[in-house]
Amino acid sequence: MEVPIFPLSTTLFPDGLLPLKIFEVHYLQMTQKAFHETKPFGVVTLQEGSETRVAGQQVEFSPMGVLAHIERFEEVKPNLYFLLCKGVERFSVVSKERQKNGLWMAQIELLPADPMAPIPEELQETANKLGKVIVSFQKHSIKASEMPFSQPYRLDDCGWVANRWCEMLPLNAAQKQLLLAQTNPRLRLDLINDILDEMQISIQFPGG
Repeated sequence: MEVPIFPLSTTLFPDGLLPLKIFEVHYLQMTQKAFHETKPFGVVTLQEGSETRVAGQQVEFSPMGVLAHIERFEEVKPNLYFLLCKGVERFSVVSKERQKNGLWMAQIELLPADPMAPIPEELQETANKLGKVIVSFQKHSIKASEMPFSQPYRLDDCGWVANRWCEMLPLNAAQKQLLLAQTNPRLRLDLINDILDEMQISIQFPGG
């Protein structure tokens, strides 16, 4: 399967939301085509280089990423789009090539989706904390369209809970890639639980 690739400084996870501001010509063309044809593009994490094209700059990105589907598309003006994308399947990059206009294309192999894994008792508090974050947003009248998570809120599923924490926590690119590559959702949530304990993070709620 061949898809266009968007290297970013952030890491997208399955079911995650990704707002994007598009202004470079090759990405304007790519995202417009993806939206009108209802096709995904791949989001990968930058390891070297920048998100915007710089002549002569070396660009390297992670060999694993997540396909993104465009949920909302707004053409602010001819050379500026606002998008809201949602992560779907994980994939590994088999081969890649940069076109003359700067757009990366890659042959990819889709990876299995997380199996449903119920939250074990010893990790329930980690799920409960995420639930409190969601409730706090709702209490402060934040619209569903402006929430950092999309429904359904699967607080009974290890993979979904772990992925949302991966997005929120101040982890570096290498840490996020290791978590993304973890095929066992229960183990991914175990790792998140350990990180929360080590960081002793106090969750700041909106308006708090």
